[in-house]
Formats: sequence, structure tokens, C-alpha cells
Amino acid sequence: MIDFKKLKYQESFKDHCGVFGIYGRGENVAKITYFALHSLQHRGQEGAGIVSSDGKTMRSIRKLGLVTSAFNEENLKTLPGFVAIGHNRYSTTGGNTANNVQPVIIPGNGQSFAVSHNGNIVNADKLSDQLKDIKRVSTSDTEILALTITKNKESSWGEKILSSLPLFDGAYSIVACTKEKLYAFRDPWGIRPLIIGKLGKSYVVSSESCAFDTIGADYIRDVELGEVIEIDDNGIKSIGTIPKKERKFCLFEYVYLARPDSVLNNRLVHAARQKTGEMLALEAPVKADLVVAVPDSGTSAALGYSKASGIPFGEALIKNRYIGRTFISPEQHLREQGVRMKFNPMKRIVSGKRIVIVDDSIVRGTTMRQLVDILRKSGAKKIHLRICSPPIKWPCFFGVDTPNRKMLIAAEMTIAQIKKFIAADSLKYLSLSSLIKATEQDPNSVCTACFSGKYPMKVNMSFKKNVFEANC
Repeated sequence: MIDFKKLKYQESFKDHCGVFGIYGRGENVAKITYFALHSLQHRGQEGAGIVSSDGKTMRSIRKLGLVTSAFNEENLKTLPGFVAIGHNRYSTTGGNTANNVQPVIIPGNGQSFAVSHNGNIVNADKLSDQLKDIKRVSTSDTEILALTITKNKESSWGEKILSSLPLFDGAYSIVACTKEKLYAFRDPWGIRPLIIGKLGKSYVVSSESCAFDTIGADYIRDVELGEVIEIDDNGIKSIGTIPKKERKFCLFEYVYLARPDSVLNNRLVHAARQKTGEMLALEAPVKADLVVAVPDSGTSAALGYSKASGIPFGEALIKNRYIGRTFISPEQHLREQGVRMKFNPMKRIVSGKRIVIVDDSIVRGTTMRQLVDILRKSGAKKIHLRICSPPIKWPCFFGVDTPNRKMLIAAEMTIAQIKKFIAADSLKYLSLSSLIKATEQDPNSVCTACFSGKYPMKVNMSFKKNVFEANC
């Protein structure tokens, strides 16, 4: 059984990175990268970094914290150049330390190599055995990937990358750069998103299309499975691909990870989430007076549930959007009020009402339990939970920070037991088949591992994110 007394208040899955790259003569590439990273802040909030190059010198700023605290007008001026890559980090391999903030830079004889990585290399521990004679400065799998490419014996960087990719098992959507070129490459399963765009005469690469909207770029296409892209003064070219596997795009990107205004595989995320709410209203109807969302993750789905059920949508929980991640730990009595610090109920709206709470997922259950308690004490007559994804029973090893399986409430309890623990009047989850239909993706083209336990490749179930801590 889960020891809930030992649980921290982090309840939701966290994707471990947003990546961005730009190649543009005459553009302020550092400032453009800053604004793009700001749009990708939801993908990583532990650290932010930018590397730029003017063709002769590679410069970087990499700091712990949010994008707005890492960069300002003055330090962005110290990053001149025509090529830049950026990164927002949430750690899934390697701890939250300054040395692990990306982009990773591997110095070379007159030719450095910088890498920003979204994903997770599941065989990084084995690859590290080949690098025992090389001093490492971080404890992340990204540095192992970058070093593996750097020490490759091929002559050009494009060839080094292409011939190294078959060595990596896992998920990787990467932007990288040398002093003169920008690269983008993706794993042969296509687990994490990576797209190419055009900004005037410049080319850009991003984890999500919302960054393109912010900087005014136009979407061109996705980076293909196992493809390596090279961008320089001659334009953009695909320099090769490794053999593709069966596409296994992360289904949880649609559920929670991506911003609702992003488009993934030609499907607007908001539309997919709204559809999950509509389908759940048909699968799990209930008599109620008000549909409310857990902001902001459940808003799109709650609108869909309201639309399909005919039950009015309303706001009952106001989110403090300035909480975020913090390096200042609250006092114990405040920590116990953690959910109240983040969500405040509007008692006059919920009092005497039968409420349907819609959210994207339940990971540990601790936050939802407290939300139900808060609404109950605010006078809610009935509280029905509707979750717009199936129960999460398995950890992710492909770039999402999930607890071990024993800390996933649905892996340890039945739905009836979860309902009792959370103290809701009813609890229903969306079926996996309906979730996939809502995304409009081929059922065989998505990774459902966190729901089904069916991983697209062999994984080490005992993997720990601090596997390399003792090596540095």
C-alpha cells in the first residue's frame, strides 16, 4: 500500500524538457530563443540555458530557475551570433544541479558541440562504460549522448551524428549546434515532438508549435523518425535517416504535457482534450449542477464534458499562477496547506451544488484528495470526479518524470479504493480507446505505456534518475 505520509506535493507528470534552435544571419538569435523558451516554459522549470555562436566563438548562459530569472536584456547581449539553441529542463536523469542545466557543451579542438535534449536514453548506463576515460561534468544522459557523438570517428558532424544514432535506445528529440551549423534529430520511434519552421529567411526547430506562434514563425514539417537535419548558409537539408521503428508518439503529450494551443501531428491539443471531455460525458454521465475544471490542466476537457452533458460549466477553483516551482521550502504548517496555496475555492458558487470535477489524470492522488476535502468544506453537496485519461499504472522511461510504480495510486489500488481514498461520491476514468480516438491518431502509432504497460522497447524497470550521480 502507498505510504501517503511520505509523499511530496508534486502530483502531476513532468516532461523533462523543451528544446529550441535557430539559424539566422542578421537576426538576434539569443533574444528569439529567449522568447521561444518562454513559450516552452511548461515543459521544464528547473533550469534554462542558451548557447549561441558567431562562427568563431561559442558562448552560453545556463542557470537554475525559470527563463525569466535566468535571462535579461543585459546578459542576452553577451550572446551574439547567427546560430543558437535553447533548453528548459526538468530532470529525469541526473539531479537538479547547475552542472546539469542544458545545453550541454562538449569542447573540442577548435570545434565545440552543444546539445539540447528532450527525452531519455534508456541505455545510457551501458554507453557510459565506453566513456570511463573521459571526465564528465554532469550526471545527465544528455552529456553521455553528446560525448558518444563527439568521439565518433566520422569526419563531419553530420556523419558523426548519423552513425551514432543506432547506439541510442530510448527517446530523443534534439537540437544541437557547432560553431557554424544547426542540427536537429529524432529517435526512430518519434516518441517526443520536434518540428521545423521558417522565420523570414531563418530556420527554427522547436518542441512545440506554440513557440513558433510567439516568435512569428511558420510551421514547415515535423522532423521525421530517425532523421538528421542540417542547417547552414546553404539552407536546410536532410542528411540521412536510420531505420525507422513503428511510430510510438507519446499519448500523454495530448493529455497533459503539451500546451493546449500547440498542434501535434496535425491535431490541436485543445481540440483533443475537449473531445476527451465530450467522450467521457457519454461514457460516465452523472446528474449534477456544475462542471468545474482543475485549472489549468482540466479546463479544455471540462468544457467538453459540459458541452456534451448539458451541465453548465463554471469556475469554482481559482489558481494562484505565481506559485510555480520554488527553491524556498515553506514552513511545515504551510507545506501541509500546499494545495490551498495553489487553489482557492469560491464558496458562494459551490455551496449546495452537485459538482463534477474534471481533470486530466490522477498520479498519486494526494492533491485530488485535498481538493475534494476543500470543496466539501466549502459546502459542495456531491462531488463526482471525471478523469479524461485511463488510470496511470506504469512509470515512463522516455522523458517524463514519473514516480516508481509503487507510488502510482492506480497501480496499488482499484478504482473503488481510489474513490474511497479521495472521498469522492463517484470516480470514472476515460477508456484508452476513447482517449486515442480523441487524438485522431492511429492506435498503433502512439505509446500507451503509462496506461497499458506496453513499452515500445525493452526498459529497465529498476532505473533510477540519479544513476550517474556517483560518477562525478
